[in-house]
This record gives sequence, structure tokens and C-alpha cells, in this order.
Amino acid sequence: MKTVVIKMAKVKTLFVCQECGYESQKWLGKCPACGEWNTLVEEVQEPVKKRSVFGVKASPVHLNEVEITKEERFSSGTKELDRVLGGGIVRGSLVLVGGDPGIGKSTLLLQICESIGINNRILYVSGEESVNQIKLRADRLCISTPNLMLLSETNFEAIHSSILDVKPQLVIVDSVQTIFKPELTSAPGSISQVREVTVNLMKVAKENNIAVFLVGHVTKEGTLAGPRVLEHMVDCVLYFEGERHQSYRILRAVKNRFGSTNEIGVFEMQDRGLVEVDNPSLVLLSGRPKNVPGSCVVCIMEGTRPVLAEVQALVTPTSFGIPRRMSTGIDSNRIMMLMAVLEKRVGLHLQNQDAYINVVGGIRIDEPAADLGVITSIASSFRNISIPPQTILMGEVGLTGEVRAISHLGKRVNEANKLGFSRCIVPMGNMKNIKQSGDMKIIGVSSVQEALDVAVENSD
Repeated sequence: MKTVVIKMAKVKTLFVCQECGYESQKWLGKCPACGEWNTLVEEVQEPVKKRSVFGVKASPVHLNEVEITKEERFSSGTKELDRVLGGGIVRGSLVLVGGDPGIGKSTLLLQICESIGINNRILYVSGEESVNQIKLRADRLCISTPNLMLLSETNFEAIHSSILDVKPQLVIVDSVQTIFKPELTSAPGSISQVREVTVNLMKVAKENNIAVFLVGHVTKEGTLAGPRVLEHMVDCVLYFEGERHQSYRILRAVKNRFGSTNEIGVFEMQDRGLVEVDNPSLVLLSGRPKNVPGSCVVCIMEGTRPVLAEVQALVTPTSFGIPRRMSTGIDSNRIMMLMAVLEKRVGLHLQNQDAYINVVGGIRIDEPAADLGVITSIASSFRNISIPPQTILMGEVGLTGEVRAISHLGKRVNEANKLGFSRCIVPMGNMKNIKQSGDMKIIGVSSVQEALDVAVENSD
């Protein structure tokens, strides 16, 4: 009798980093690529399939033969979201929305369904909530559009089938880390699952001209969970920022193939959901104390929108050998550099002083144009001299103590004039391109010392 030996194909496995996607043949405690510990997870290596993302073989064409067609957009019904997206939602686009748990991602996406659902069919897919839970949240937000369809599912094949049956104009997936493909043996949320699900959703969006919004989880550092390739695959990446214990939220685009990445949208979380803030400057300056040392108003540019914000500084004698330098809403390294300029160029002895700097309202300042206001607030607190409440400062500070020119000064001055400020201290390099207008007195300065002398004029 002849014995037949059947050889089974050996299953190949890889260890994949869940943070950066690094692959290794063996397990490692520390990922060599990103340096994170205990992030390598064993996954079954899938056979390579030859495929095209769009299902059609591409062929090269001449540049002159390409016809430019403007992307088709439709409004989300929310001006702040339309601003961040570059003018509305692009049909066939794939948008990734990230943010901390409880920040309002699902609330925002459910709210836009009310206005979009007037003329468009919407499919809301949730892998984290049941349809009853979504219905309760919709009732709380007063959403009753008849064109909104709900689906509680995590299997991508079932989701794909529902999309083809419903033929919606907008699909919302909450969240992409909960969706899985049955062919893959790895767990939902792993590198291979998230990557494969996103590729297939992109294919569905492009082939059927459907706008798709994906909700993504974030890590404790505030970045989107999963591989960085996820951000490269989508058309637009939006971050929802803000403190859970504060009412204001900021929607920021960090990638946008159809618009600017500098725009922000400002919302306020209320009982009835997220409400748009048309004038962020007025909101951020509400409740500002007057004639108090350490308070100063600056103007920053968020895309094409000038935003006024209050910077507060508290400088007190230290009780320790090394003084503390703490900041909220602004880079702490920038603060230490500006304090070094005050010590060296102005002569303020801050080496034995604790310094606490805060940007009021939860907004974050990354623009150097706020340097002059920050440095003035620190000096104001140290000298215990208040800045006149109708004074606003703008300018970048160099290491030699000079005040350097900034961009878009005209827009900044006009915004300050609208909110009732009467005196504006700006870099001398901008004075040749700005005209005195209305009741606004514009004063040019060349150095930090000169700016501090001018700022405390007429102060009580």
C-alpha cells in the first residue's frame, strides 16, 4: 500500500510595529524604526496580490492632453467645516477626522447630516455603537433627516454591500480601527487591517464618486493611531483639538489635497451640540481683565483669518534652586528663548524667577508674530506694570533684541480696529507698507527695549 504524504504550506508570520508599520522576522522589545516599546505584534503574512487600486490599467498621457476639471463640491451646512475643507465637501474624497475621545468628532459628523440629508443620501456606519445609541444621540441633537441611514457593522464586506445597495452621496465610518476584512487573519485595528480597509474605502469613494469620512482614534501623544501611511492615503486629514473640560473646539486641517492647510474652524460645545463661532477673536477676549500686570493681546494668522488672543504671564520669585518655566498654548522652548532675550538685551534679572505663561481660551500659538506680545507680558508681570487695555502688540523677536517684520499686517490691524483697539505696536520694517486709518494709532518699534517703553506709556 502506497502512502500519500500531503505537504501543507507553511504559514509565514511577521512581527509588525503597531505604531509605524516596521516589519521584522523576529520579535523585538523595542522597535528600531520609531523607538517605541512592546509595539511589535505577530501577524500572518498575506500573499501578495497583483491589483490596481482603481481596477483599471493606467497608461501614461501627455501633460498637454490632460483636461482640467474643477472638483465637484457640496456644502456641509457648517461654514466652519466648509472653510477648513477649502469650500465644501469634494465628491469622491476620503477625509480622515482625528481627535481625543469625547472631543466631539462623532457629534460634528452627525450634525452635518441634518443639512446634507436634505438633498443627499447618507450612510452612517458605526463599529462602536448600536443603531439605538446613534438614534438617542440624534434625538438629543434634534436630527431628523429622512435621508440618513444607520448601520452598525464591523465587517467590511457587509459595509461594502450596503454602500452599493444604498448608493449614498456621503458615507461616515466611525471608526476605521473597528472595521475588519475577513480574509485577513490579524485583529481589527492592526496595521494590515487598517491599511487594507482604507485602501478599499478609497477605491469605493473614487469609483462611485462618494465622499467618505473616516473617524480615527488618537494615541496618548495626540497623533492618529495606526501607521503613518494612513494619513498619506487619504485626501484630507482633520484634527479636532481642545480640552474636554473647556467649551471651545478647534478643527484644523493638517493635510488637504483640495484646499489650504492653514485654515481653522472654531466651535463651542453646548447642550444642543457643537455651535459655530463666527468671530473667535471676540470670544477669546471675552472676560479679559483690564489694568492687570502680565496680560497682553496678540494677533495671529490662522490661514486667511486673523485671530486675536490674550497671553497671560505670571512671574514670581522661585523657591527652588532652578526656576520653573511652564507654558500652556505656546512652545516652552520659545518661552525660554524670549526670556533669555529679556535678560541679555533688556537687563531683567529672571534667573531666580518662576515663569508661567498661558494662552487663554485653549488656542495654541505657533506663529513668531506673537513674540512681541509674549515678551511684553513677561516684562509686565515682572515689573508689576500693566499694559493699557486698548494696546495690541505684533512682531517677531530676534536673538539680538530686534523686532522683525511680519506678514499680513494690514489684516491684523483691521481686525484689531474692529474690536475697538486704539493703539497698535508693530515692527518698524512694516511701517512703510501700512497706512494710518481711523482711530487706530500705529507705532513702529525697532527693538524690544523700545517696544517695552512704548507699551507702558499712559498706563495706570
